[in-house]
Amino acid sequence: MGELDRARSALFSLDAGCTRDEWARIAFAAHAAGLELEDFVSWSERAENFKSARDCAALWRGIRSDGRVTAATLFKLALDAGWRDDGTAPPTPLPGKAGIRVVAPSRHETLSDYGRALWEACRPVSGAGRAYLEARCCVIPPADGDLRWHEALKHPSGYTGPALVGLVTDAATGEPISLHRTWIKPDGSKADVEPARMLLGGHRKTWGVIRLWPDEAVTQGLAIAEGIETALALAHAFTPVWAVIDAGNMAALPVLEVDSLLIAADHDPAGTKAAQACAQRWAEAGREAAIATPPGERQDVNDLARAA
Repeated sequence: MGELDRARSALFSLDAGCTRDEWARIAFAAHAAGLELEDFVSWSERAENFKSARDCAALWRGIRSDGRVTAATLFKLALDAGWRDDGTAPPTPLPGKAGIRVVAPSRHETLSDYGRALWEACRPVSGAGRAYLEARCCVIPPADGDLRWHEALKHPSGYTGPALVGLVTDAATGEPISLHRTWIKPDGSKADVEPARMLLGGHRKTWGVIRLWPDEAVTQGLAIAEGIETALALAHAFTPVWAVIDAGNMAALPVLEVDSLLIAADHDPAGTKAAQACAQRWAEAGREAAIATPPGERQDVNDLARAA
């Protein structure tokens, strides 16, 4: 079990219905352990006193490490609560209800029945989903790729509206493992919810990619980027392209049976480091690997075309 999976297991062994001060302390510890806002929201939702995803996001985005609360804090709290450091978690009592216990949800290695049903309820990108992508100068991916949209998807905050839904599959096996959701407004603008982008809670993300173009389109070369929108901007210059979700997945992308790889690096230290790690591993395996780094926050299509 990787360190992030270990941290996620520790987090979900804790009682989410704790006091607000303890909840905030756990947030700091989870953040220090490398977990993401989506993990914290999914864990917090289990509590009867859960307020909203927006409340979680406000706390999370304000976290500044002072060195006193670290990843070790998360594991210490979990061990004190009876967690076993083997990927399992004991039942956790619900606050104020003696004798009633809830079991921390197990992590799905493949897409859950709920996820499969949600994916089947989605349609090819059109309507508000298409308007959202076009407003961001994105290429609309082919209908047989793994990006769809849902007309009315509920957000943990209570908001219900259209959402782009990406099927996350294992990069090596193609097995569905999760869903990535981006909430938007009916007019195609970004929804005013936090977080606006979420993976399914309790699902594996490691080695996950969103195949915006199907495997059949990957004949010689492949391009990757972290986010869906970045990947679809890159598609103006190069296809097929996949989204790898985040820097961690980019750094860990396994070497595939592909001759060459074009990597669009995000304009930040984590993105640059992840792109370099991925390129080096692919090069060592005898594959061609090139990195395209945009000069600013937005992808420059001409720069990407030259890199391709």
